[in-house]
Formats: sequence, structure tokens, C-alpha cells
Amino acid sequence: MVHSEAGNLRISTASRETKQLAWITGANGLIGNYLIQTASKFAPAWRVRALTRDQLDLLDFNAVRSEFQKDRPQLVIHCAAVSSVAAAQANPELARRVNVELTGFLAGLAADVAFVFFSTDLVFDGRRGNYAETDLANPLHAYGETKLAAERIVLKNPRHLVVRTSLNGGTSRAGDRAFNEELRLRWQAGRDMTLFTDEFRCPIPAVETARAVWELAGKNCNGLFHVAGAEKLSRWQIGQLLAARWPQLNPKITPGSAGDFPGPSRAPDTSLDISKVQKTLDTPLPGLCEWLAANPGESF
Repeated sequence: MVHSEAGNLRISTASRETKQLAWITGANGLIGNYLIQTASKFAPAWRVRALTRDQLDLLDFNAVRSEFQKDRPQLVIHCAAVSSVAAAQANPELARRVNVELTGFLAGLAADVAFVFFSTDLVFDGRRGNYAETDLANPLHAYGETKLAAERIVLKNPRHLVVRTSLNGGTSRAGDRAFNEELRLRWQAGRDMTLFTDEFRCPIPAVETARAVWELAGKNCNGLFHVAGAEKLSRWQIGQLLAARWPQLNPKITPGSAGDFPGPSRAPDTSLDISKVQKTLDTPLPGLCEWLAANPGESF
């Protein structure tokens, strides 16, 4: 029997004795929360400890080391991050501390066990799209730079795994972490949204990301994998899909160009080639259109 207590998933004594422990950092974030919620379905062999900021300050390295030595997890899935371009640009020192130094510290603690690090399609400059794992990365901003630096640290250990993903959608605890939640909030407030017709990503429901990561971990996969949706869509196309899903919100969208964006330079096409992971997974990753059509009743 499972119940929630102080940010952890507690499992009966009999089950705990037969299951290995997985740490999941950033458990209150979008992907971290989906990993927690889907563990019983996609990873029944594991018991999980959901690490949240209020439970353990990950930047207190001494405290983290003490907890790691006490728990001795056999798997660490590291989701915690400064996870947006704007946040990293606003505070590049914090972005480096969290995205690079913390990742290196955790990877060092987990040197002899499985470790999964989440990176981003924004390590690419977006000049051509359909990037494979072997393509040269060239980030345009601090967020992508810190993620790429962390990738290189993690990949020095042949047991460890880096997952590059794209826009993830779903329902977050905060209600504003996913791209679909941002759109919904704007439309609920009666605001128009300008969405770029010339900026492309491979959006994916976070539940599919969680499924894929649990499977990759279960198969002891290592190295670098692209985990994203199976189709390339512009932000404008994504908006049209979600507007059709929520007609009751009277959604308003206006087409625009990324070239007119007043902030940092934007990568026009960071779509990912996911053929490597598709050959590895028992159930291939879907495109967003396919997933939405197959899950009309899902909260998204």
C-alpha cells in the first residue's frame, strides 16, 4: 500500500525490502511529477524518493551527500534545473550553479550507479533542424550553454544517461510549467496570443517522456538519447491544435515571426531526430497530433 508523506512515496515494509531506491530530483516540476506519478505503472521494480526543494536543498552539497550516503539509491533521475531561457538569462550565475555544478556533484555521488540527466533541444542553434545525437551542438544562450556543459560532465561516465527533450506538455502541480498550461491561462484571461509560424520544436506529453525514461532506465541504457515527439510543429501549429481542443475558452491566436521577438536570439528549428530511441523503446513515442487524437479525455 502506498501513501504520501513529507514529499516521499512510502511503500510497505515488505515491498521496500525487495525494491531498489530511485531518487528523483525536481519532483515538483512537470517531468519530475510525471515520473513520480507513473512509477507504479512504468517502473514497478523501483521505489522512489521524490526530492523537492522544501524537503532537501540540493545546493547544500553537504546535506545532499549525507542523504545520499544514508539512502544509497541505485538510480538518480535528475530533473531539477533552472529550466527556462528567460530565467537563465536573468541569473546566469544561478543557472550555472544549478544546471552545471549541481549536476556534476550528483553525477559524482552516483558514479557507481545509474544516473539520468535531462537536457534540452536548445543546445542546438536551430539553423537546420532534425538534429541527431551525433550532430554538433551550438547553443545560443546561457540556458543551452549550461545544459551542454552539464551533458559533457555526465557523459564522461559510461554508465550514465543524458536525455535531450523538447517542449513537454501536461498538468503540473504549479499549474503553469507546461506550454499548454501557459496557453490555457492566457486564454482563460481573455488574452490574445502571438505564436510563431517559423519556430519549430517536437512537442511531447510529459507522460510519454516519463514512460520512455523509465523504460530506458530499466534497460540500463546509457549515453545520449533524444526523447521528443515524433513530429515537428511550429508554435502556431501547436496553438491551433490546443485551440481546437478548448473551444470553450474562445481562444485567440495571431501568427507572428520569431524574427520580431524583442528578447534573446531564438533557435528557429530545434526539431530532434528520435530514430535512435524509437528503435530502443518497446512502444514508440507518438507525435502530438496522434497523442491528442488518441486521448481526447485526458487533461492536457
